[in-house]
Amino acid sequence: MSDRLAESWDQAARGYEEYFVPRFAPWVRAAVDELTDLPDGPIVVPCCGTFPEVDLLAPRFPDRRITGIDLSAEMVRLAQQRAGDRAQAIQGDAAILDPSWSAAAVVSVFGLQQLPDPAAAIKTWYAALRPAGRLTVVYWPEHTEEAGPYTLLDQVLDLPVDASWEDALVPALENVDRDELIAFPITHPSAAAYFDAANNAGPLRATALARGDDYMAELRAKYLEQAPQGEWTHTPNARLISARKSGSG
Repeated sequence: MSDRLAESWDQAARGYEEYFVPRFAPWVRAAVDELTDLPDGPIVVPCCGTFPEVDLLAPRFPDRRITGIDLSAEMVRLAQQRAGDRAQAIQGDAAILDPSWSAAAVVSVFGLQQLPDPAAAIKTWYAALRPAGRLTVVYWPEHTEEAGPYTLLDQVLDLPVDASWEDALVPALENVDRDELIAFPITHPSAAAYFDAANNAGPLRATALARGDDYMAELRAKYLEQAPQGEWTHTPNARLISARKSGSG
């Protein structure tokens, strides 16, 4: 994984915790709710960010080892603050999980789409499960909504879109028992609030580091010129994939 990506999330970490984590909470709960009938073993959370999953996982699985992994040192610092003595957060490349984890569950929310090879990553996550273990992934697909802040951002960025990687996810797994879009409403105080959060505390931070402040200022002006005024509520679709490893626990 690139140093720039790690640096971007180091810079974004605290703002991400404040702005995006509360808004993404329903998808985190949906992912954790999939973790039923687990065999013995640890629970691993690749791309854990500030580790909001632990607030749901720790009380449900009080006797298990729970580990979050993230590339960003600042995300890991905040993650460990949240986890306390309930779980461990470690810095590392979450795109690859060693099979020696022998995990009862691997759960990841909104990290997969950021990885350079999502299909390869999800395959290693599945391989890290022990028999009867559960993999649950929620990620933002290339197309999340017909109209809204995410769609408008894609339009003003005007980057080539290649969604072929999404078609490779399910074939990388076995025993997929849930694959569907799940949507919840998100409210932003304004278009400017969303753009600034995405720029300073979200996925645009890497673009800002690469392209510079002048580019981002032009992009912001273009975005706000086309955006509605006032509070902005949308209901984006995320994709949830849940699969169980063959065998008995």
